[in-house]
Amino acid sequence: MERERPPQAARPRAAPSECARGSSRARSEAKPSEVHSSRIAAARARLLAGFAELGLPAQPDRIEALLQLACLLERWGQRINLSGHRDLDSIVSRLILDAAALAVHLPAVASLVDLGSGAGFPGLPIAVLRPECALLLVEAREKRHHFQRAAVRELELGNVEAVCGRAEHVEVRPRAAVIAQAVAQPSRALGWMTPWAEIGGWLALPGGERPPEIAAHPSRNPVRVVAYTVPAGGPKRTLWLGRRVL
Repeated sequence: MERERPPQAARPRAAPSECARGSSRARSEAKPSEVHSSRIAAARARLLAGFAELGLPAQPDRIEALLQLACLLERWGQRINLSGHRDLDSIVSRLILDAAALAVHLPAVASLVDLGSGAGFPGLPIAVLRPECALLLVEAREKRHHFQRAAVRELELGNVEAVCGRAEHVEVRPRAAVIAQAVAQPSRALGWMTPWAEIGGWLALPGGERPPEIAAHPSRNPVRVVAYTVPAGGPKRTLWLGRRVL
């Protein structure tokens, strides 16, 4: 007969490491939804502070639309390289508030085309801030164009149309104002921009702290250069404004 073995003493469980305990606490104390909510709240506060600096009315529907745009870009940016700004804070600070500061100094117009609009900046925020203005976004890179269309659908922007193609190749549809941000050297950019402006329409060329040097040309008249600062500790900018005459 098999001899009965004495019961073995249970081995004491090893205490979890400090790292494991810390990560466990973090998971229990900071749920993803709570972290996301706190980031949204911080982004909203940054937007509101930036609007206050710019003297813009903080209309709740526009603030929420801009937050929605920032979240959409952050989500897409996890899979596709759309912008150098990929986290919510930098998207709000360096893209949306930058576009809002620019919008403050753009002339009031019924229509505007944003050439080489990238992921839709500054055009999409301008469209949110100026619902009465018809925006046309022209972008050659398909992934960025697809993001623009997704943003237009999600934000229900009825005043925006996105076109895929290079500004010098697609059908020219003149508008009351044209903007081209960081697409080429100033003289070359203005060469692309001018046909897209109506006769008498505005040409808007954003620049850095030093205004761009624009050579005289019979097709356009310079009007003024505006210097401004992006809120929330952003960079200093200039905006060259002229009009098409031919």
